[in-house]
Amino acid sequence: MKGGEAIIKSLTDEGVDVVFGYPGGVLLPLYDVIYDSDLRHILVRHEQCAAHAADGYARASGKVGVCIATSGPGATNLVTGIATAYMDSSSIVALTGQVVTPLIGKDAFQEVDTLGITIPITKHNFQPMTPQELPSVIKSAFYIAGTGRKGPVVVDLPKDVQELEMEFEDDIKIDLPGYKPTTKGHPLQIKRAAELIVNSSKPVILAGGGIIASNSFSELFRLSETIVAPVTTTLLGKGSFPEDHPLSLGMLGMHGRKTANLIVDDCDCLIAVGCRFSDRTTGNVAEFARKAKIIHIDIDPAEIGKNVDVDVPIVGDAKIILENLVEEIKRIKRGERTKEWLNYVKNFKKSWIPRMSFDDVPLKPQQVIKEIWETLSEDTIVTTDVGQNQMWMAHYYTSKRPRKFISSGGLGTMGFGFPAAMGAKVAKPEEDVVAVCGDGGFLMVSQDLATVREYDIPVVICILDNRYLGMVAQWQRLFYDERLSHTHLGDVPDFVKLAESYKVNAERVEKPGQLRETLSDALKSGEPTLIDIIIDAEEILPMVPPGRGLTEMVGEYKVENENMGEDRTYNKQSQGKVGD
Repeated sequence: MKGGEAIIKSLTDEGVDVVFGYPGGVLLPLYDVIYDSDLRHILVRHEQCAAHAADGYARASGKVGVCIATSGPGATNLVTGIATAYMDSSSIVALTGQVVTPLIGKDAFQEVDTLGITIPITKHNFQPMTPQELPSVIKSAFYIAGTGRKGPVVVDLPKDVQELEMEFEDDIKIDLPGYKPTTKGHPLQIKRAAELIVNSSKPVILAGGGIIASNSFSELFRLSETIVAPVTTTLLGKGSFPEDHPLSLGMLGMHGRKTANLIVDDCDCLIAVGCRFSDRTTGNVAEFARKAKIIHIDIDPAEIGKNVDVDVPIVGDAKIILENLVEEIKRIKRGERTKEWLNYVKNFKKSWIPRMSFDDVPLKPQQVIKEIWETLSEDTIVTTDVGQNQMWMAHYYTSKRPRKFISSGGLGTMGFGFPAAMGAKVAKPEEDVVAVCGDGGFLMVSQDLATVREYDIPVVICILDNRYLGMVAQWQRLFYDERLSHTHLGDVPDFVKLAESYKVNAERVEKPGQLRETLSDALKSGEPTLIDIIIDAEEILPMVPPGRGLTEMVGEYKVENENMGEDRTYNKQSQGKVGD
């Protein structure tokens, strides 16, 4: 068969049934084969959206997502999406076209050094120079992308390699010397961790995206209930532990819950699983969890000790390690050392319940998130864009199940939310999918309204419309004397008319209570729908300033105290510690 046929056969052998792509000249041999194949191809309107859609597909399904782009500008347009997947450890395979092998390195038309460009943002990349290499290369790409610490792999495909004939052998064996991910944790380290946990009186678990990637939700739950420890999460760990559970603290970090930040500051044992201690999670590292002994469980040894010094490092798969850790803890006799801590945490949480009910017009973002949360089921997949809209959702939206909250973490990619929702809906057609976007981020990818209409992908897009680049404007308001330099987006477009020009249903929401019915009707319609939600442009999300400790939040923090039945507003910088 020809190389192009071998590529499609290799993809189908890996279980691929859908790809997101955009054709070009050097990919014509491959696309000619796709024409007769059973592979579902979704033509996006920009290659970056192909990468984000493949990423959303991967995060929602746990499978490897696939995107395709031609050489030169097609490949470079994938780069942002590949880097997003790399930073967030999401498993995608990106197929890029390349000029014919004799012209590689000759600055031919639409040639770039795709391998050189993507080396820093992939787990690995390949450029097969003969068609005979294709089956093993593609099999290797999927294996690398979906094992160990997951991530993107690029396969760069010269045009002549797609055209030449080769003998396809079904029994393909791959050999990847040097790639041997550690899965089982060291028994002595697990024993040390168990003893440290049992002897602690104020333990806290920090769950990262590695919990979701390793499907270790039940093991995390079991650990929390075994040692009776509260659980906080990173942004990518959101949903790994049910946020309505009494032991949940919500998200930690710069834009995290005040409860989580203060409790972690006071704990004496922090069990971090599948996280990399990014600056947005820790704040000032010198001020982070100063009283705690830290246990760090991660499949990537390069992450342990990189940002935070740890007392007990354990390298391996979170699912296996947590299972072994719980069994080891049960073998050790323990008393009721954490009972007083648990009672304190429960009472402390009650005093810091964020206020979400507002009657204001323009709408407060808190009220919008409340109405979204009240309308959606726990099975609904929610994607977010990046900026204030993302952090309002991360802070206030209660996520109960894994793979239901999808967001760009490490790279902070504006324009991620909408195409990621497309990919998630394709992966899980039976589940509702809602993208919550800012107006700025949505405008970067709005052309793919054509994609959801042409391919009948019934996602609902909720635009938090304040006509500002909200997060940048917030920083300008707080730290730059309210000098709003080039963050106002102006008055155009009319998002409702824009959507209607693509034959996508659209509604505008401006008053409290309207969103519940509008969103519910949109989900019931089974049609792609855009909802333009007009929000207060000046509302500030509480945050930890750069370079400060997690206890030093600035901005207005509104609280509903269930016990006292009153609202308390903190306008000044709060430096309160647990126990003050």
